[in-house]
Amino acid sequence: MAYNKEDLEKQALEAIDKHKLFFIQDIIAYLPCSSSTFYDYELEKSESIKEALTKVKTDIKVSMRSKWYKSDNATLQMGLMKLISTNEERKRLSQTHIDHTTQGKEITSVTRTIVDESSNQDA
Repeated sequence: MAYNKEDLEKQALEAIDKHKLFFIQDIIAYLPCSSSTFYDYELEKSESIKEALTKVKTDIKVSMRSKWYKSDNATLQMGLMKLISTNEERKRLSQTHIDHTTQGKEITSVTRTIVDESSNQDA
């Protein structure tokens, strides 16, 4: 069956908006064509589809963060605080903090010599 690229793109945009879709595979499930047709028309490269997906993701992230802010749930509030905090604040909030950096200090290499003890034993 032949499809019109513009019609498929329009249907994709409508599905994204109506169902609050995040992923390309989700869009394909709502279209009357196969995934190969979707990719043959290079709809995954469509700027309008990418923008619509980004808008849905952003709207939902903002909504979730707003709910976390208004919530009395300490876990949600802590999660939000970790998202918006500075590195120093995040370190203070952390139950355990492991610094994997050298804090500007030079890394010195350690050379170890492995000795085969069996070769050092007198026979």
